[in-house]
Amino acid sequence: MCGHVGFDSLPDQLVSRSIQQGFCFNILCVGETGIGKSTLINTLFNTNFEEHECSHFCPDVKLKAQTYELQESNVRLKLTIVNTMGFGDQINKEESYQPIVDYIDAQFEAYLQEELKIKRSLFSYHDSRIHVCLYFITPTGHSLKTLDLLTMKNLDSKVNIIPVIAKADTISRTELQKFKVKLMSELISNGIQIYQFPTDDETIAKISAAMNEHLPFAVVGSMDEVKVGNKMVKARQYPWGIVQVENENHCDFVKLREMLICTHMADLRERTHARHYELYRRCKLEEMGFTDVGPGNKPVSLQETYEAKRHEFHGERQRKEEEMKQMFVQRVKEKEAVLKEAERELQAKFEHLKRVHQDERIKLEEKRKALEEEIIAFSRKKATSEIFQNQSFVASGTSLKKEKDRKK
Repeated sequence: MCGHVGFDSLPDQLVSRSIQQGFCFNILCVGETGIGKSTLINTLFNTNFEEHECSHFCPDVKLKAQTYELQESNVRLKLTIVNTMGFGDQINKEESYQPIVDYIDAQFEAYLQEELKIKRSLFSYHDSRIHVCLYFITPTGHSLKTLDLLTMKNLDSKVNIIPVIAKADTISRTELQKFKVKLMSELISNGIQIYQFPTDDETIAKISAAMNEHLPFAVVGSMDEVKVGNKMVKARQYPWGIVQVENENHCDFVKLREMLICTHMADLRERTHARHYELYRRCKLEEMGFTDVGPGNKPVSLQETYEAKRHEFHGERQRKEEEMKQMFVQRVKEKEAVLKEAERELQAKFEHLKRVHQDERIKLEEKRKALEEEIIAFSRKKATSEIFQNQSFVASGTSLKKEKDRKK
């Protein structure tokens, strides 16, 4: 080029546009109730976020998302914190991870549906996909719980996992180092992939490699300020001494904040979109029947795939309609046969009742005739009896009269 054109200002334009648009970052906090999730988030962003106390007696695991608008200098950040309430509190913990998996998939699905719309608004769309999962591990000093292994195993293909040992001031430094080695060994042996800080950028490759050696981070969170020397520092004060949150000799809080917020926040966002969301999107589209290549590994366009699926769906619909018609005809025939059989049974029953009724009528008629004959016979006997009674009365009266005349 012989002179200045001006496209070297493109990075400045992108920076200006990004600052104007603002950024979003979504953090998922997974850990048992009371392990210090809210305290650590408050300490990371140096803000007292609204807290919701959670009971240890939740019947199931629930996820609660809270979005906050933060600003540092002229950079605006829309921060969403998703907290798991009741995680690990149930007696049966077999399916405790499932609500978390469902929530992450629901955010991917919402973004996919927005992408598939005819009239999209991705520029103003509030991206709720989880960019990082801070997995809080109880500082037992022994090994990971089965629930932790199951949960991280089901999440590692869906979200960037950064394991942290919570309340690291409750175990000694020697126990903590052994615990870290034990945790990493268990994660590797179980095939759990946690987020590794990328080393492809030469400017931060050395520090990223060093930070990967410190995983999982042992952290302490506190918003309380304690005077140490001539300055006030965030710390936790105990009868035996003070644990300074931002003292790297006391815990890994500074390392976590540096890697999570200052150095690799953009990479976490890009990795979520380029890896985890793309994996979900590909699996979802493959379930719907979309492919990139057809028979013979020939490229297939979306239009061709759509037409093929449309033709397949049309044929499938016609086949099902024909099956339903045949099934309907068959059921009608079966119903008609049943109704005819019922009709024959009713007719036979009617004929039987008719015959029984006729027989009863004949019997009743015979009994009526016999009763009438008995009545006639009885009437005759009664008349004869009355005649005999009258004759006897007349005869007895004549005899009495003659007897009286003789006595005179």
